[in-house]
Amino acid sequence: MNGAGDHAGRAFLGTLLVVTFLMNMIARGVTETFAVFLLPVQQGLGVSRPEITLTYSVFMLAYGAFAPLAGQLIDRFGARIAYGFGLASLGCGYLLAGSATELWHYLFAAGFLGGLGSASLGMIAASALLSRWFTDRIGTIMSVPYAAIGAGMLILPPLTQLMLASTDWRVAHRLLGAGVLLMLPLIMLAPLRRMTAGSLAWQKLRRQPTTAAAGPWTVGTAVRTSAFWGLFAAYLFTSAAAYSVLPHSVAYLIEAGFNPLLAASAFGLTGMLSVFGILAIGWLSDRFGRLYTASWSYLSTVVGIVALMLVSVWPSLVLVYAFVWFFGLMQGARGPIIIALVARLFPGGGVGTIYGTLSLSMGLGAGLGSWSSGLLYEMTGSYMASFALAAAAALAGLSIFWGVRSLREERVGGARTGLSQLPALVRKEHR
Repeated sequence: MNGAGDHAGRAFLGTLLVVTFLMNMIARGVTETFAVFLLPVQQGLGVSRPEITLTYSVFMLAYGAFAPLAGQLIDRFGARIAYGFGLASLGCGYLLAGSATELWHYLFAAGFLGGLGSASLGMIAASALLSRWFTDRIGTIMSVPYAAIGAGMLILPPLTQLMLASTDWRVAHRLLGAGVLLMLPLIMLAPLRRMTAGSLAWQKLRRQPTTAAAGPWTVGTAVRTSAFWGLFAAYLFTSAAAYSVLPHSVAYLIEAGFNPLLAASAFGLTGMLSVFGILAIGWLSDRFGRLYTASWSYLSTVVGIVALMLVSVWPSLVLVYAFVWFFGLMQGARGPIIIALVARLFPGGGVGTIYGTLSLSMGLGAGLGSWSSGLLYEMTGSYMASFALAAAAALAGLSIFWGVRSLREERVGGARTGLSQLPALVRKEHR
């Protein structure tokens, strides 16, 4: 390819990264505003803490249940349909949430429709598209759109808190919904057809026959391996740990005596740090291996959770900053590792569907974590038991990486087990 062609190719790949980053930022940034909306919506609808936290559980369960279909959507119909459906679902959901008068209205609008939209816009689509164009440094590449989670948390929750200072929660929901819908005609201008087509090398791989010994992986072959179920369990425990804490953190800090804007800003700051943490983890996992990088990230998360627990005993900004640093820096950091492992262990045309199926566990873990955290708060009057459960879940996720052979053997960019050997190692498990 000549110089102009090289430049055009790099520009296209840059556009692809920007699009996947932007869509994931919208998918998660909008829905993470729930942490800011929790108290005003609870008061506005006159419901209990466990009842309002059902919203986040419904959102994550809808995300998880729809995730395999979202994978099919991107793999079979392409980015135009997946992104179009996602923006329409999420935007309409938040518009309708502003008109909720009963709890079930809000559960359906912000929870169910938000889950469908987020599943279609987020990392399921990004993993399918990026794996079609990139093979080298896959952990680093996948970390770019995954870092959008942190960018969304940095921008949208504090912005929502500022809106709530001058208007009510209903108007704030409608403004968010309208902003999402305005993105729909803009994203359709991107070269989505070409993004969906994939590189020539990927197209060749996809045309190969699918067998147990060669060819691209499918969900049917992947689910017969311990690697798939190891990743499933890791995602389950990781999301349970994160979402036993995140949706409740703003309310927890406010009830501990901190200013609401400071609490929302601390939440947003965890998002900002997660951008750097996710990018760093993606690079470190390519350089030093997924196992050791994941281990370090889990331990950092546990330290952050313990610092947050201590805030209830000693409400100090030092502990808040410790939570923001240790928890926030590693928030979402396991995501690029898991997606990179999916792309490496199960290469071919079904990455989106396989990762979407794995995302069932993310939705289940997050839904159970968020709801059980609210329930334990109602039962005990504090979040200590909830956050202790989160720390235990993080340690369980860490144990999965050490306990499953195919995850443990994938060390340093395939140095321990060669890139071409890893899928063969996994295939042996179901022959």
